[in-house]
Amino acid sequence: MANKSSKVVIIGAGFVGSTAAYALLIDGTASEIALIDVDREKAEGEALDLKHSLQFTSQTKITFGEDYNLCKDAAIIVICAGAHQKPGETRLDLAQKNAKIFKEMIPKITRHNRDCILLIVANPLDILTYLAIKYSGFPSHRVFGSGTILDTARFRYLLGEYFEVDTTSVHAYILGEHGDSEFPVWSTANIAGINLRLFDNYNKKKMGEIFKKTRNAAYEIIAKKGATYYAIGLGITKIVKAILKNHNEVLPVSCLLKNYHGISDVCLSVPAIINKDGIKKQLKLPLNPQEKANLRKSANVLKNIIKKVV
Repeated sequence: MANKSSKVVIIGAGFVGSTAAYALLIDGTASEIALIDVDREKAEGEALDLKHSLQFTSQTKITFGEDYNLCKDAAIIVICAGAHQKPGETRLDLAQKNAKIFKEMIPKITRHNRDCILLIVANPLDILTYLAIKYSGFPSHRVFGSGTILDTARFRYLLGEYFEVDTTSVHAYILGEHGDSEFPVWSTANIAGINLRLFDNYNKKKMGEIFKKTRNAAYEIIAKKGATYYAIGLGITKIVKAILKNHNEVLPVSCLLKNYHGISDVCLSVPAIINKDGIKKQLKLPLNPQEKANLRKSANVLKNIIKKVV
């Protein structure tokens, strides 16, 4: 990363963007948080609310507006903006809408900043990450998506609840698409290095139910409260902190694959080392044949959609 800034820009001041800003403010890692939104009043309202909390937090600078010149000098630009899927719309419909938005938005960002890291959060996440790489011209290690960080967190929470251990002691991943073709990596899932299959209360049917509950979690939350934003806001903060603090932390993020178990030229979530430069390295998990097939399935689903929107 060329600059030493710890400024973070969040594009899109809706539920996810404003919650991420709030979580980042509490964390205190960013020196400045800038909110950009086409609805300037919305951005201003969120910024004012954040500014009024500065007495209770670190003295982070809060700025806002609709002009992309706010992207100047930012270390990280988090993109939450985009159309949301409406009843009756397909994922392809949403991809086409947001592809057009990104085609206009990304050049506005790069006009003011070509040294930053782009973190994509808007959906369909993997497709938009791929397009952001294409439209920005940035090296792929500086453009990636939040991926399955939240899916994995939900998965570990549910497994911890079932096996009655703290969720941070569970080591298991949801990989592939951030969406319906995602899959669990059961072959390496463990607690204290012990594969889940070796626990007395392991039950294959129960494990299947846990994955199904993980995959459907967002739908359940949206049905009950209209949107999901607390957990992803904290997930975004986790990624941003790993970059700004140069943590070399391993997180499942959506990145451009290059011969990852034979898969290339598509963005999918795999474990990656995250530091000040973005993605330092993708870690190749030793997937079993079924898991490799699941990864290929995710890749094919996304490649078919990308062909129609590029």
